[in-house]
Amino acid sequence: MQADAERSAPEIDVLIEVPRGSHLKRSPSGHVSFVSPLPCPYNYGCVPTLVGLEGDLLDALVLGPRLAFGTRIRLKAWGAIVLTDRGMSDDKLVCSTTRPSRIECERVLRFFRFYARCKGVLNFVRRRPGRNDCDGWITAAHALARARPRDAHWQCPPIEF
Repeated sequence: MQADAERSAPEIDVLIEVPRGSHLKRSPSGHVSFVSPLPCPYNYGCVPTLVGLEGDLLDALVLGPRLAFGTRIRLKAWGAIVLTDRGMSDDKLVCSTTRPSRIECERVLRFFRFYARCKGVLNFVRRRPGRNDCDGWITAAHALARARPRDAHWQCPPIEF
Protein backbone atom coordinates (compact mmCIF):
# COMPACT_ATOMS: atom_id res chain seq x y z
CA MET A 1 0.00 0.00 0.00
CA GLN A 2 2.86 2.42 0.80
CA ALA A 3 4.37 1.74 -2.64
CA ASP A 4 1.02 2.58 -4.31
CA ALA A 5 0.88 5.92 -2.46
CA GLU A 6 4.46 6.70 -3.51
CA ARG A 7 3.71 5.90 -7.15
CA SER A 8 0.54 8.01 -7.15
CA ALA A 9 2.12 11.17 -5.70
CA PRO A 10 2.36 13.63 -8.62
CA GLU A 11 5.76 15.00 -9.58
CA ILE A 12 6.05 18.75 -10.08
CA ASP A 13 8.74 21.27 -10.92
CA VAL A 14 9.39 23.79 -8.13
CA LEU A 15 11.31 27.07 -8.30
CA ILE A 16 12.81 28.07 -4.91
CA GLU A 17 12.09 31.70 -3.97
CA VAL A 18 12.91 31.56 -0.25
CA PRO A 19 15.67 29.18 0.89
CA ARG A 20 15.21 27.45 4.23
CA GLY A 21 16.49 29.80 6.97
CA SER A 22 16.19 32.95 4.84
CA HIS A 23 14.52 36.17 5.98
CA LEU A 24 13.98 37.46 2.43
CA LYS A 25 10.89 36.73 0.33
CA ARG A 26 11.74 37.18 -3.32
CA SER A 27 9.69 37.01 -6.47
CA PRO A 28 10.82 34.59 -9.21
CA SER A 29 12.60 37.56 -10.82
CA GLY A 30 14.71 38.07 -7.68
CA HIS A 31 12.98 41.27 -6.48
CA VAL A 32 12.79 41.41 -2.64
CA SER A 33 9.09 41.66 -1.79
CA PHE A 34 9.19 41.10 1.98
CA VAL A 35 11.69 40.90 4.85
CA SER A 36 10.53 38.57 7.63
CA PRO A 37 11.57 38.98 11.25
CA LEU A 38 11.64 35.17 11.48
CA PRO A 39 13.60 32.78 9.27
CA CYS A 40 11.59 30.57 6.91
CA PRO A 41 11.56 27.00 8.30
CA TYR A 42 11.20 25.43 4.83
CA ASN A 43 12.40 26.00 1.30
CA TYR A 44 9.52 27.96 -0.19
CA GLY A 45 8.75 28.51 -3.83
CA CYS A 46 6.28 28.07 -6.60
CA VAL A 47 5.24 25.90 -9.49
CA PRO A 48 6.15 28.31 -12.31
CA THR A 49 3.68 26.79 -14.78
CA LEU A 50 0.55 26.95 -12.58
CA VAL A 51 -1.55 29.77 -11.10
CA GLY A 52 -3.36 29.19 -7.80
CA LEU A 53 -6.86 30.24 -6.81
CA GLU A 54 -5.76 33.67 -5.54
CA GLY A 55 -4.13 34.55 -8.88
CA ASP A 56 -0.47 34.09 -7.92
CA LEU A 57 1.79 31.20 -8.92
CA LEU A 58 0.91 28.00 -7.07
CA ASP A 59 2.95 27.83 -3.87
CA ALA A 60 5.12 24.88 -2.92
CA LEU A 61 7.25 24.20 0.11
CA VAL A 62 10.11 21.74 -0.02
CA LEU A 63 11.08 19.71 3.01
CA GLY A 64 14.73 18.84 3.55
CA PRO A 65 18.05 20.66 3.43
CA ARG A 66 18.43 24.27 2.37
CA LEU A 67 18.23 24.91 -1.37
CA ALA A 68 19.64 28.05 -3.00
CA PHE A 69 17.41 30.82 -4.34
CA GLY A 70 16.57 30.08 -7.97
CA THR A 71 17.02 26.31 -7.67
CA ARG A 72 14.66 24.38 -9.93
CA ILE A 73 13.88 20.91 -8.68
CA ARG A 74 11.44 18.14 -9.63
CA LEU A 75 9.83 16.47 -6.61
CA LYS A 76 6.78 14.53 -5.52
CA ALA A 77 3.94 16.55 -4.03
CA TRP A 78 2.60 14.56 -1.08
CA GLY A 79 -0.30 16.81 -0.18
CA ALA A 80 -1.20 20.46 0.24
CA ILE A 81 -2.15 22.85 3.01
CA VAL A 82 -5.02 25.24 2.34
CA LEU A 83 -4.34 28.69 3.71
CA THR A 84 -7.08 31.31 3.63
CA ASP A 85 -5.68 34.83 3.32
CA ARG A 86 -8.20 37.69 3.31
CA GLY A 87 -10.92 35.20 2.40
CA MET A 88 -9.01 33.77 -0.60
CA SER A 89 -7.88 30.14 -0.74
CA ASP A 90 -4.15 29.73 -1.29
CA ASP A 91 -3.00 26.11 -1.66
CA LYS A 92 0.55 25.23 -0.58
CA LEU A 93 1.92 21.99 -2.06
CA VAL A 94 4.14 20.02 0.33
CA CYS A 95 7.01 18.39 -1.57
CA SER A 96 10.02 16.24 -0.79
CA THR A 97 12.12 13.41 -2.16
CA THR A 98 10.50 10.95 0.28
CA ARG A 99 7.07 10.68 1.85
CA PRO A 100 6.92 12.99 4.92
CA SER A 101 6.44 11.31 8.28
CA ARG A 102 3.34 11.92 10.37
CA ILE A 103 5.45 14.15 12.65
CA GLU A 104 6.71 16.22 9.68
CA CYS A 105 3.12 16.65 8.47
CA GLU A 106 2.05 17.81 11.94
CA ARG A 107 4.92 20.34 12.00
CA VAL A 108 3.91 21.74 8.62
CA LEU A 109 0.31 22.08 9.77
CA ARG A 110 1.40 23.77 13.04
CA PHE A 111 3.58 26.21 11.09
CA PHE A 112 0.75 27.22 8.77
CA ARG A 113 -1.68 27.66 11.67
CA PHE A 114 0.86 30.03 13.25
CA TYR A 115 1.52 31.73 9.89
CA ALA A 116 -2.23 32.30 9.34
CA ARG A 117 -2.52 34.01 12.74
CA CYS A 118 0.49 36.24 11.96
CA LYS A 119 -0.90 37.06 8.53
CA GLY A 120 -4.25 37.93 10.14
CA VAL A 121 -2.56 40.45 12.45
CA LEU A 122 -0.58 41.92 9.55
CA ASN A 123 -3.72 42.21 7.43
CA PHE A 124 -5.56 43.89 10.32
CA VAL A 125 -2.77 46.46 10.66
CA ARG A 126 -2.79 47.01 6.89
CA ARG A 127 -6.61 47.31 6.98
CA ARG A 128 -7.07 44.42 4.58
CA PRO A 129 -10.33 42.68 5.54
CA GLY A 130 -11.19 39.00 5.21
CA ARG A 131 -10.77 35.72 7.02
CA ASN A 132 -7.28 34.35 7.68
CA ASP A 133 -6.93 30.72 8.69
CA CYS A 134 -5.25 27.43 8.00
CA ASP A 135 -7.91 25.07 6.68
CA GLY A 136 -5.83 21.90 6.87
CA TRP A 137 -4.67 19.25 4.43
CA ILE A 138 -5.99 18.30 1.01
CA THR A 139 -4.48 15.93 -1.53
CA ALA A 140 -1.87 17.22 -3.94
CA ALA A 141 -4.10 16.08 -6.80
CA HIS A 142 -6.94 18.25 -5.47
CA ALA A 143 -4.67 21.31 -5.17
CA LEU A 144 -3.30 20.74 -8.67
CA ALA A 145 -6.84 20.38 -10.06
CA ARG A 146 -7.80 23.73 -8.50
CA ALA A 147 -4.86 25.50 -10.20
CA ARG A 148 -4.87 26.68 -13.80
CA PRO A 149 -2.07 26.69 -16.35
CA ARG A 150 -0.04 29.88 -16.48
CA ASP A 151 -0.55 31.53 -19.85
CA ALA A 152 1.82 33.82 -21.74
CA HIS A 153 -0.03 36.93 -20.52
CA TRP A 154 0.34 36.26 -16.77
CA GLN A 155 2.75 38.79 -15.20
CA CYS A 156 1.92 38.96 -11.51
CA PRO A 157 -0.98 38.46 -9.12
CA PRO A 158 -3.93 40.82 -9.61
CA ILE A 159 -3.92 41.81 -5.93
CA GLU A 160 -1.16 42.95 -3.59
CA PHE A 161 -0.03 40.51 -0.91
